[in-house]
This record gives sequence, C-alpha cells and structure tokens, in this order.
Amino acid sequence: MASTKGQGEGGRLREGPAPELREAAYGLEIADAPILHKGCSLADLAHILMMLEVGVVPAEAGQRLLRQLLELHEIPVEEFPLDDALEDVYSNREAWVRARDEEAAGWLGAGRPRREPATIAYRLAVRDRLLGLSEQVLGMLDALVSQAREHVHTVMPDYTYLQPATPSSLAHYLLAFAYPALRDLERLEQAYRRTDQCPGGIGNINGTRLPVDRERLADLLGFAEPIRNTRDAMWQVDQPLEVMADLMAVFLHLDRLAEDLQIWNTKEFGLVELADRHARISLIMPQKKNPYALAFVRGISGTMLGKMVSMAAVGKSPSAQMDNRIFAIGEVPRSLDAGIRTAKLLAEVVRGLSFDTELMRERASEGFIHATDLAETIMQEEGATYRQAHRLVGLAVREALAADPRARDVPREILANAAQEVLGRPLRLTADRLEALANPEEVVQTRTGTGGAAGAAVEAMLEECTQRARAHQQFCTRERQRIADGEAGLLAQARKRAATNSAQVE
Repeated sequence: MASTKGQGEGGRLREGPAPELREAAYGLEIADAPILHKGCSLADLAHILMMLEVGVVPAEAGQRLLRQLLELHEIPVEEFPLDDALEDVYSNREAWVRARDEEAAGWLGAGRPRREPATIAYRLAVRDRLLGLSEQVLGMLDALVSQAREHVHTVMPDYTYLQPATPSSLAHYLLAFAYPALRDLERLEQAYRRTDQCPGGIGNINGTRLPVDRERLADLLGFAEPIRNTRDAMWQVDQPLEVMADLMAVFLHLDRLAEDLQIWNTKEFGLVELADRHARISLIMPQKKNPYALAFVRGISGTMLGKMVSMAAVGKSPSAQMDNRIFAIGEVPRSLDAGIRTAKLLAEVVRGLSFDTELMRERASEGFIHATDLAETIMQEEGATYRQAHRLVGLAVREALAADPRARDVPREILANAAQEVLGRPLRLTADRLEALANPEEVVQTRTGTGGAAGAAVEAMLEECTQRARAHQQFCTRERQRIADGEAGLLAQARKRAATNSAQVE
C-alpha cells in the first residue's frame, strides 16, 4: 500500500496537519465531497485524456491512470473513504489512486494546481443546479398561470398597504407574480451561460509551458468555452455572488407571494385556504390549521439573504486568495438546492389553494373601493381637474364615515354636498351612473389597456406567459441533453483510451 500522506508532508513541510487545522478547515472542505465528487472525477478524466493527446503523459502510464480513475468514478461518494488528514477532496482522490498505482498517480497533478478539479466540479455542480432551479421556477410559473386561467373573471379587492385599494381580478393578481418568474428565468439563463465556461487548463495561474489544450479540455467537459484569462479563471469572485443574487431574487418573489397568502389565510381576511397537505396542526390548540408551508418559505428566504451577503463578504479579499472559493464551493450549490426545493414546494401550494370567490366579490364592493373610478369619472364628465375630483371624493368619504363608520358607499346627498363645496355646483351624474361605478365587475372591465385587469388584457398576458415559458423550457431541455451527451462522450473516450494496449487505440 502506498503512502497516504498529504501532499505537503515529506516535501516542503516536515510534519502533517495539526488536529485543529484538520477539524476546522480540512473538515469543511471534506464536507463538500458529496457536491464535488462526480465533478472532480470528470475533471480528472478529461485532464488526463487531454494530456495524453498532447503528449505530456506517457501512453502506458496514462492508460493505467485512466483505468484507476474510471474505477474510482463508479464508487458512490458515500462509500468513498475520506480522511481529513489528507486535506481536501482532490488529495483524497489522489491518495486512493496512489495506493493502487503510485507511478501512474504521479501524473495526476501534471500541469494543473490543486484546486483546479474542485473549481471545475463546482461549476459543473452549479450549472446543473441552475437548470434545476429554472425547471422549478417554470413549475411555479405553470401553477400561477393554471390558477389564473380559472379566475380570469373572479373579482377581488386588490390591496396596497394591506388596505382595500381597487377592484381587480384574481387572475391579474396571480400574473403579477408570473412576470417576476419570467425575469428570474432570464437571469438564471444568463448566469447559466456565464457558469458554462471552463476554468481548467490554467497551469501556474499565468498559463503553462506545457502544451495544454484548454479548448479541448472545455470540450471534453461539455463547457461552451474556456474562461479567457487564466488568472481570472481561477479567482473569479463575481460568479458565486451573481448566482446568489439571482437566487435571492427568486426567493424574494417566493417570499412576497407566501406572505400575501399567509395574510389572506388568516381568519380576518379569509380569502384563501391551503390544502391540508401543506398545513400543520397545533399540538396544543386542536382547532388550528397552521399554514406551515408558507411560514417555511418566508423563513428560508430570510436565511438565503444572509448567505448572499456572506458570499460578498468572503469575496472582499486580495485578488488571489482562497477565501471566497472554499466557502462558495459548498455554500452556493447547497443554496441552489434549497431554492429548488422551496420553489417546488410553493408551486404545489399554489396548485392546491382554494379561494373564497364569493367573499372576494363581497370585499371588492366594500370600503369605498371604487373611489378612484368615481374621481376619474368626475374629472372626465364634470369638467373638473383631477385635483378637484380627488378632493371632492375624499371629502365625501370622510363625511360618509363620520355619519356611519360602517358605510360601504357614499350617500348621494353627501356626494352632492361635497360637489357643492368643491365645484360650487351639484354633479350631473345620474343614479344609474353612480351605481355602475360601484359595480366591481364593471370597474375591472374598464381596465382594457396593456397589462390591465380586464378579461381580454388578462387573456393576452396568459398567452404571453405560456409562450415565454415554453421557450425557457426548451432551453432547459436542450441544455440537459447537451450535458448528458457530453458526459457520456467523455466516459466513452476515457474507456476507449484505457484499453489494454496502445495498439487498440491507434
């Protein structure tokens, strides 16, 4: 059995790592093995294949090394022996190969720094998870659009500052979360394209005297292209921050919807009820049905905000430090995993919602909610400025509430008095005209402009969201297939090159 010493021990250093260093630092790096194991394996295979092709690694030693790496590739990470005395994932993998073929293992680090395989593995892991998050945001978008299609003509009160503001439709409200999801998808696609660049083949930061083929390495690993500058390839600080910022935008949109729904779910609002499968009972208060899924979304969104700030904090260092990298390599993929799970959860919550449409209709008729339309009609039909109309209606509402705190509409005599005070004359609006202005369905159907709440405008938005979602889904499907084909191709080439003798490969 070959030595399993760390790379430094027996070379530049006289002793192995201190127990405290192993526990505090190397243990943190080893904990990232489940995220990095597969990507490091692909990075090793691609590196040795490329170095064989350019003639740096001898054919016979390279074939033996590929055979060991292919065997290692088949070992599940949970079955792979990891030792924090060996410092990190790369060194553990090298020690495993060295224990079986020390001479061949000596070529594993040729032409690349220690952290290159992990940096490649990180990008592969993030790239895959960005697609996974996009797919779950698409699921969220589908849930919103599906519910909106059922409620194009469901009238509800729209709220600002949690106060009844204006009559609207439930479909229009739901689509106000669909468009942020589309923007999230655009951002995630851009982050994916910037992540789909290979940091490999950089040599000693400034390149290498060896005939490394960076384009070939990127191709073998299924990246679109190599990162251009070799120093930038290893020390990028904006990539993890960009991904976390885009993830945070997703979480903020999920959180805002979850908070609205949690408020609507209260007895005081009573507009929506969660499916039982997304709720939780109280163990002490048997009457309660707690909206636990919504509370979870809100809580984890706050946690993710802290993680995004931490990525900015650890990146605030000299330009060639490991600070941001050893923390980002695990934190960013785990955060994306949390985003994937959370978006999937809230999408299912939305699909399972039950809306009290009768109560929504009733609330859309209360609280002088048509006041804006009344003021605008006075402006249009009575020759008043909007400032006059606004003051007139505000004065009438104040007097109506003074007369009856539970008033739902302005009595005609109070409106007439307000008109006399502001305009110096009575209004010409008929009783039928005033009654129509108080009808929430009629108010909603006047919102015919682009993006408005009227039925035709909502139908147009539903179609737009569907078409744009289809394009994003096609992108995800295409990239999934490209990645799968690239990985299969890399493994096939490695197996072929690992054949028993060189003649079989020629």
